[in-house]
Parts: sequence; structure tokens; C-alpha cells
Amino acid sequence: MVYHVGKVEVPALQGVDMAVPRGSFVSIMGPSGSGKSTLLHLLGGLAHPTSGKVIVDGMEISAAGDRERTAVRRTKIGFVFQRFNLLPTLTVRGNLEIARQVGAGEPLPRQRVTELLDLVGLPHKAEMKPLDLSGGEQQRVAIARALVNQPAIVLADEPTGNLDSRNSSLILDLFRDLNRRLGQTVVMITHNPEAANVTDRIFEMRDGLMYAEHAPGAPVARP
Repeated sequence: MVYHVGKVEVPALQGVDMAVPRGSFVSIMGPSGSGKSTLLHLLGGLAHPTSGKVIVDGMEISAAGDRERTAVRRTKIGFVFQRFNLLPTLTVRGNLEIARQVGAGEPLPRQRVTELLDLVGLPHKAEMKPLDLSGGEQQRVAIARALVNQPAIVLADEPTGNLDSRNSSLILDLFRDLNRRLGQTVVMITHNPEAANVTDRIFEMRDGLMYAEHAPGAPVARP
């Protein structure tokens, strides 16, 4: 993956090769500027590679047009970001309902709202506004929003980056539980080794290169 800044080519990823098994929970670690967020954007169809292939759920999205990639994002992938990106003028219910409307073009049944909020441990928060919730609660609403269209894959970019250690632990436990209960594939970007250690597999990046893949706690030879 190469970005162009004027006439200058800036490589963001260089020959990255990785495979994520269906139903697994993996993390991608690396310092700022290592290319991990660029990689997540490629996996989610938010960016187009300048070379190579990106295959999601059997479909080569790197060869697909904008409309096809948009359809994949709406039906197969849920996104969770470091910033919660909730609409402050809407209630929790409203944030979930608009996500359904944008993603599937149809209303979200009230029972589905209840199921989603039960799933993330917020059964009585449906009529509250985001700014009336704690940071950890807002992130749990963001996770519920990512699950609105029952995606096969959840991509999370530094989902605990704005949270204290207690709420970070709660969010990581929630991802682990959702992965096990729903069988969703979860790919999480993080710079925190403690967060990465809750996942099944850790991919480590540096300077646009994937230099290690290992189980949590395994020793790694540094480049």
C-alpha cells in the first residue's frame, strides 16, 4: 500500500501477508506509524490497495467496485473505533436505529434493540443520550451499533484507547464473550500488550511490515 504526497511515494504497507481464521479473535499490534490502521482500513474495504489482494469472507474486495465494497461493509462488517462517534442528539435507541437504517435500509425492531443492549450489559439505557453515559458505556453502545446488522466480522481500532483500565478490561471481556457466543471474527488494533493478550493470536507490525505472528505470551524475536 503506497500513499502519494505530491510527487513523493510513501509506503504504508510492504508485502503484508496474513490470514485470519473464521471465528477467531486476533489483535494487530505496533507503534504509531507502523501501518496497523491502514491494514484495518484495507480489511474493511475503507481503502483500496495499490497492489496485492484483500479477501473477506471468500470475496476479493480489492477487485470489487465501490458499490460492492460498500455492500460488504454494510452486510458483513461491523466497525468499532477509539472515538465512540455516537450522535449526541439521539438516544441510545436512536443511534442503533439509524445504524440499521443506513446499513440495511429498514427499521430496527424494538425487540432487537433490547437484545443488543442486553448483549452489551446496558438493558436500561435505551432512552438515554450518549453524553449522559460514561465512556465505557458509550463504547458498549458503539459495540451494540456495530452488531446491528449481525456482521460476520467486527473490526475494532484501538477500542480501549480512550478508556481507563477498569473500563478497558470490561470492553475486552465483552469482545471475548461476543466472539465466543456469536462466533464472530474479531480483528482488533491495539498498542497495548495487555489488550492483545486476551486474543487468540497476535500479529506484530513495524514500519509497514508484518514481522511476527504468535500466541499470547510467546517470546518474539525483535527486528
